Amino acid sequence: MPTSSEASEAAKSLYSVESSDPESELVDRSELSNADVAQINRMMAAMAALRQTEERITQASTRYMKLNKTDMRALHFLIVCRHRKQLATPSDIAEHLGITTASTTKLLDRLTNGGHITREPHPSDRRALVIRITEDTYRSAMDTVGRQQAKRFVVAARRTPAEREAIICFLEETARELDVTGQEWASD
Repeated sequence: MPTSSEASEAAKSLYSVESSDPESELVDRSELSNADVAQINRMMAAMAALRQTEERITQASTRYMKLNKTDMRALHFLIVCRHRKQLATPSDIAEHLGITTASTTKLLDRLTNGGHITREPHPSDRRALVIRITEDTYRSAMDTVGRQQAKRFVVAARRTPAEREAIICFLEETARELDVTGQEWASD
């Protein structure tokens, strides 16, 4: 049975390629120096730390707002629509969230009952509704989640244009490489 210190060492090594792929079955690192591998391991650990921080922010915001992740994504969309002075309809929200119209109706009922949104007649389409975030929910979201997420911009602004471009390229390429769209994994 592993001791707690062994488990702690394993946890620290989760993002080390030597621990995850000791025989180089997945990653050929023969052309990389030990310093290169160590730096890449630090990058992977930093990405994991960012994901963990984002998850803690999501958990804290959903607890604070007493809403689920989908509700929070809908409110974020409504905040952006408000800032852009764009009208948001139920179908816009459904498309953004990738959910059915029935699920959208349930979501809007929940948010309306919670006092987070209003439903108003559309100014030019009498069959449609406009969905708006309430002032209290808007202010609460901006003062908590919004303020916390804005710190990303501050960190990015500290980088030089060349550093930002390198980070953009890395993140975009990583997203493309990790995308599972079109991949079929065997299932039992």
